[in-house]
Amino acid sequence: MSSAETRILTAISNAELDRRWTVLRTAMAADGLDAIVVQSQNDWLGGAVKWLTDLPATNGYPRTVLFFADGPMTVIDMGPFGVHRSLDHDPVHRGVGEIFATPAFLSIAYTHDYEGRLASDALKRQGCKHIGIVGPGGLPHGLVSLLQREHATVDATDLFNRLTAIKSPEEIALIRRTAELQDAVFARVLAAIKPGMRDIDVTSLAQHEGQLLGSEQGIFLGCSARLGSVAGFVPRHLQGRTIQPGDHFALLIEINGPGGFYAEIARTIVLGRASNELLEGFAQVLAAQDHTLSLIRPGANPAEIAAAHDDWMQAHGLPPELRLYAHGQGYDMVERPMIRVDETMPIAEHMCLAVHPGFETPRMFAVICDNYMVEANGPSACLHHTEKKIFEI
Repeated sequence: MSSAETRILTAISNAELDRRWTVLRTAMAADGLDAIVVQSQNDWLGGAVKWLTDLPATNGYPRTVLFFADGPMTVIDMGPFGVHRSLDHDPVHRGVGEIFATPAFLSIAYTHDYEGRLASDALKRQGCKHIGIVGPGGLPHGLVSLLQREHATVDATDLFNRLTAIKSPEEIALIRRTAELQDAVFARVLAAIKPGMRDIDVTSLAQHEGQLLGSEQGIFLGCSARLGSVAGFVPRHLQGRTIQPGDHFALLIEINGPGGFYAEIARTIVLGRASNELLEGFAQVLAAQDHTLSLIRPGANPAEIAAAHDDWMQAHGLPPELRLYAHGQGYDMVERPMIRVDETMPIAEHMCLAVHPGFETPRMFAVICDNYMVEANGPSACLHHTEKKIFEI
């Protein structure tokens, strides 16, 4: 292997990339598409670029990929003006024939069509007549409007989502490794958390341990509170509280693992004895999770599952779900299908689902979160092996 290859933490195999490119070209041929355009700006909800190239977009910098019905891809990256590299079986940029760069930034309005101009010119050079754009509603207006002015375009989001939602054996193995990594991170937090630490000390420890184990990106939400008040999921700028004896701490670990696939686990830790109220709340969300899992099977309608979940919650004196409480996961933290009333993609075998029912009262936040694969007859065993309980230390 070259020195460039050895820098990749966990590379997707060439065979897996070939599989992805083949199924995408087959779908494109059925729709008469000459090229697919994807762009991502981050590694949390930017999985389209990663799926095609095995390299993520990061830090808010746009990365645009042109995938052609015939021939290698073209990539447009953030970088100096005038950069153009021709590649031939590059070990890092696999499947890519040329790379352009331009210093375009989402925060600088007058650069918003820079990638679009390079993309449009490349599509014209390839003689592409019919172009599919993945997620046009969420991409920079400058990119999309330029492509729509100069080319015959269609929305290819559903086409792309149908392919990425179904995981291959290699992808499933990597997702399982992500869940195992998150179990290990939680165990290390459990061994280290103590009064006197700030909330951000706990999440920083979790991030450190996750990256040592092979994670690259992700988030850690959570905070501490006295029993009888809410310990919810908050971002880092609200994690300044110092933990006291007897407090409880709700922690969501939503990081990717080897290969870049996301999963998520949430548990509550009590630095002392849990209250009956908190224990009862956890028992309720655990039962709600089990109820949803009983409805998951290939062909199931997510909207019907969501409605059944709300009925179950209200029948047990709990509020209906207004959040997204279960959804697909992969290279994106949240991907289709969502278990929600507005979802139309049916459940299918080899999807990965995060299931995290929860509810909040003025005195507590009760939550659980785990991942499952959809198998032929229903959900797999839980991908996480962390015990489903309130942890008292």
